Formats: sequence, structure tokens, C-alpha cells
Amino acid sequence: MYKQAIIIRADLGMGRGKLAAQSSHASLSAYKKVQKQDPEVAHAWEMEGQKKIVLKVQSESELLDYFQKAKAAGIPCELIRDAGHTQVEPGTLTCFAAGPWNEGELDSIFGKLKLL
Repeated sequence: MYKQAIIIRADLGMGRGKLAAQSSHASLSAYKKVQKQDPEVAHAWEMEGQKKIVLKVQSESELLDYFQKAKAAGIPCELIRDAGHTQVEPGTLTCFAAGPWNEGELDSIFGKLKLL
């Protein structure tokens, strides 16, 4: 089974619409990366219903820590920097998506994080 994990910074105070937009950017960017690197995984995830989980961290350093853990495990990830047109400063790291990837591998890295 495959899923995608989206990790969002809760400390920025982004509104619901901004959270949705940022997580959408991350989801699509990571999916495109997996589609290029491992099209079989991307296709299987699509056929399984595109399972996603959205989790939160409390700081930029925590976000980067989890991003590096996932990358070190070989999981395709995409980090999102905001353009700064609305609620946060330009270049602010808002979130990242990992996968779609093996559900067990994602859970081993992100399993202690709380749902957004």
C-alpha cells in the first residue's frame, strides 16, 4: 500500500485556504517527482485511491529535520517555499510532501507527528 505524507508548519498561522493551497502545491510537486523516478509506484498509488495524510510540525527546523530524514531514507520529497503574495514572507518554507511511497516507510518516519 502507498500513501503520501504532507507535512505543514503550524507555527505560521496560515489560514485554512492558505494551508490547502500550500499542501496542494506540495502534493502535486512530490507526485510529479515520483512519477518521473518511479512511475510504477505513482500508478499504483493512483489505482489505490491516492491516500494522503496531512501532519503538522511546530517550526522551520522541525520541518527541515523531517524532510532530511525522509530524503536520507530514499523517499522522494518536495519542499515548498511560498512566493509571499499573501500571508507569509517571500521564501518562507511552509511545507513538504513525501511520496507517494510505501506506507510503512512513511509511518516509520512520520508516525509520531499529529494530524493537522
